[in-house]
Amino acid sequence: MFDQIKTLLQTHNARFRIVEHAAEGQSEKVAAIRGTEVGQGAKAMLCQSKDEAGKLILAILPGDQKIDFKKLATAVQVKKTSFAAPEAAMERTGCVIGAIPPFVFSDDIQLVLDPSLVARYAEIAFNAGRLDKSIILNTEDYLRIAKPILHDICAV
Repeated sequence: MFDQIKTLLQTHNARFRIVEHAAEGQSEKVAAIRGTEVGQGAKAMLCQSKDEAGKLILAILPGDQKIDFKKLATAVQVKKTSFAAPEAAMERTGCVIGAIPPFVFSDDIQLVLDPSLVARYAEIAFNAGRLDKSIILNTEDYLRIAKPILHDICAV
């Protein structure tokens, strides 16, 4: 996954840098290691629809926020959503929880981004498919390449 993301970013002439660090998946700890703010981290959580079998959503929000499942359900026009099982996350993304990047490489996973992440920061940071490598990426480049659905999905 790391090489796939790196290649994607290079192909699209994205402005990014790679930070190698000790393996870490918790937002607060990895932000300190990266030298970024916690909120700058693009927290990626694989979720699923409770009313449509197989509908998966990769929800992206600032690392200092929590997800609101009702808002996420509204964003993807379903009745109810929840976290996908860790096993399903690994199977569908190829990544362990905490290392899932804010990109989708499958047509059957919808990408939803809380716009507060990109409104607050000129760069976002994320674990790039591994717990020991992060990418710090220009926000405009992220939006241009990933093309997420923008919707408020943070809990108040």
